Amino acid sequence: MGFNKDFMWGAATASYQIEGAVDKDGRKPSIWDITSRVPGRIKHNENGDLACDHYNRFKEDVKLFKEMGLKYYRFSLSWSRIIPDGTGEINPQGIKFYNDLINELISAGIEPLVTLFHWDLPYELYLKGGFTNPDFPAWFENYTRVCIEAFSDRVKYWVTLNEPQCFIGLGLSMGKHAPFLKCDNKTVLRALHNTLLGNGKAIDVIRNEAKQKAVIGMAPTGPSFVPKNDSEEEIEKARKETFSILKVPFFSTSLYMDPVILGDYPKEAYEFFGDDMPEIKPGDMDIIHKKLDFYAMNVYYSLAELKDWSNEFMPYKKNVYNDNEYMGDPRTQMNWGIDEKVLYYSPKFMYERYKLPIIISENGYSGLDLVSMDGKVHDPQRIDFIGRYLKELKKAANEVPVIGYFYWSAMDNFEWAEGYSPRFGLIYIDYRDQKRILKDSALFYKELIETNGENL
Repeated sequence: MGFNKDFMWGAATASYQIEGAVDKDGRKPSIWDITSRVPGRIKHNENGDLACDHYNRFKEDVKLFKEMGLKYYRFSLSWSRIIPDGTGEINPQGIKFYNDLINELISAGIEPLVTLFHWDLPYELYLKGGFTNPDFPAWFENYTRVCIEAFSDRVKYWVTLNEPQCFIGLGLSMGKHAPFLKCDNKTVLRALHNTLLGNGKAIDVIRNEAKQKAVIGMAPTGPSFVPKNDSEEEIEKARKETFSILKVPFFSTSLYMDPVILGDYPKEAYEFFGDDMPEIKPGDMDIIHKKLDFYAMNVYYSLAELKDWSNEFMPYKKNVYNDNEYMGDPRTQMNWGIDEKVLYYSPKFMYERYKLPIIISENGYSGLDLVSMDGKVHDPQRIDFIGRYLKELKKAANEVPVIGYFYWSAMDNFEWAEGYSPRFGLIYIDYRDQKRILKDSALFYKELIETNGENL
């Protein structure tokens, strides 16, 4: 038992984090291009102008992906590269870049999994109100149609939205990600509702217009609670907190996924937000409530009895430990606690509620990696992290349908507001000269793929 024989082993990236070439070949700015230039928003005032220069080096990168033994590669499309103003004229050079990348992957025997939206909203749409504009669903529907027309003859697997909790919750409520706003609840909820309407329209386009049978999912994140122990009481408590919105309203799972999969916002949302809830027009829920083929989860760390959510994204400022934290507990470079049980309990909780096959679409370790004197990058902590987390996922796969795992990230990259210091990659990037080095963890992951995780 464990991972099935056609398990989807892969790694993931996102367009703004790796591509660079932000003003080349017709691309126009996204909200990250503009807002990252405001001093103090990004550590060291860094940005994605060059990033990993993947736009110019994608053939070299795909060659490394093949060397690592990846079976699948998840990447996102830059809306601003494909439709520079967000609506209107299509950029043929943007289409060509992604066609070339897709063809290169297929030639290398790697199946592409494409994410339509990974946070980089075209700046011209932001100037029109972005997610709060009632036209957003139509904008996203049109963008999806362009992508499906261009790529669906070769792309079978699609993710519509990546972590709406981040571009809505962190971007519009908490002010920690682009566009770095702190809006009132009513405005944030209107943006959320518009986003889910756009998501529903996009799913219809993919389902009805793809040139081959499409396999469709979403990739939310959300607080992943684990029980303090294996008692039924603690397991039920963790399950309940995983879906509650009371402590983490705009970062919860149920607020975003219940409407899509179950057909309505959770009852708790109506009680918690009251009159701030968005206007739900006749037919809205029919648009939002759509069949998905898989549930993609981005999971990095776990929580238990959350006591100080206000500082969860600045954990170095926390004055208290959550119940699964303790003095001197193991941490990643992002200061996220290491607790592999999250890849056992979270997939189970999500499957119990949503009844969809599970793909771990992001999971990874951030470290302060360096090139050793022998010219190699030795990262034993990441190897240990991958091994212990996948061992728990394998255990979960004996109980619920887990069909894939995508390590984050295929390569070191621009880690949003954290800049370039965190290194999540299996491939080391020297940002001074763009030299690539396969880390020890890349070779470890290759062996896991070759053995289908049998030796975990």
